[in-house]
Amino acid sequence: MSFSSLGLSESLVRGLAAQNYTLPTPIQTAAIPTILRGQDVWASAPTGSGKTAAFALPILQLLSTSTRPRGRFARALILVPTRELATQIGETISRANGHLPNSLKTMVLTGGVSINPQMMALGGGADIIIATPGRLLDLIAHNAVSLSTVSILVLDEADRLLEDGFSDELDKILALLPASRQSLLFSATFPPAVQSLATNLLRDPVRHNLDAPAASATEPDILQRVIEVDAPRRTQLLRHLIEENRWSGVLVFVATKYATEHVANKLRQAGLVATALHGELSQSARRQALADFKAGDVQVLLATDLAARGIDIVRLPVVVNYDLPRSPVDYTHRIGRTGRAGETGQAISFVSASTHAHFLLIEKRQNLDLRREQIPGFEPVDTDVPVQTTGGIKGKRKSKKDKLREATTRALRRL
Repeated sequence: MSFSSLGLSESLVRGLAAQNYTLPTPIQTAAIPTILRGQDVWASAPTGSGKTAAFALPILQLLSTSTRPRGRFARALILVPTRELATQIGETISRANGHLPNSLKTMVLTGGVSINPQMMALGGGADIIIATPGRLLDLIAHNAVSLSTVSILVLDEADRLLEDGFSDELDKILALLPASRQSLLFSATFPPAVQSLATNLLRDPVRHNLDAPAASATEPDILQRVIEVDAPRRTQLLRHLIEENRWSGVLVFVATKYATEHVANKLRQAGLVATALHGELSQSARRQALADFKAGDVQVLLATDLAARGIDIVRLPVVVNYDLPRSPVDYTHRIGRTGRAGETGQAISFVSASTHAHFLLIEKRQNLDLRREQIPGFEPVDTDVPVQTTGGIKGKRKSKKDKLREATTRALRRL
């Protein structure tokens, strides 16, 4: 199967060849002809599967055959949960757009930067808008853009759009769209909220499920490791692993914005080039941190889940779960940052006594059974595993007396 056989124009195929893309991925093979036929799509597309091109290429071709109306209108709208993902999609579209006989006006609209330049740039409208919900609604409120002529809607990473609290904003945006349109929904997972959204949003959609056996050949080659370590020694272990293995680039997931700065500072004190990526940074600072990491000027990037969403680095050798993700779904998203585009990768999770039960749940939901490792010199001392109840991942809340008794036992054991 080739890109030309999918129905793409010669100009787009030549552009792909110039970028050394010769064979489509399974999601591209499935989705591109469906989108070109004008049908709605409901696709399960895991990270690194090539889903951005799967909807970007046919959208470019469909819009290139007509012109946009005069005024502050848009013809295609791509909604995403994070600024980084919006930027990544914008770059993908820009590369392909440059090979069209008449390039289309594409705009990336996200927060973190001044709204005024975006309002000015929207004069005359845009063919394709890639946006986060909050900034798009701000621009609509300023009468900078109208969605009344949108003919194609894409919800990318729909599961995260709903998880990250965008539900109300999404409802407001959908209410402004014309009823007659083509809708494309892409998601790595389909929890009940996404299924409900798809039912209400899509009309006779064509389902493309990359969890099917046909996608098995494209599963990323990721070595998943679990290392047991006491929580206070995680930073020392992280430094040891980086130095011993001479990793050139490591993406480290932590739970909070404070932790990104704290751990990055500790690593810098140890002589490593590390930087933080979190939601409180300005857009320019976030963009610079990512650019430095991609260029190899930064060796270790400490990031929260939301900030790291949309990071696309082909040769990222290692992902480390310094803190475990809150949900098993986030585990999939995290480790999918490595092992992309046919490369191999490692995904390492630090597990302590207090997070043992939580990782068991992740394994159960992901159908995993991973061997526990201990690194010489970093063997855990605290091996008391808390009781896990059936009520959730946090386990049973202990009384002060129980905590004091366990602390005393651990202290005596160390003597």
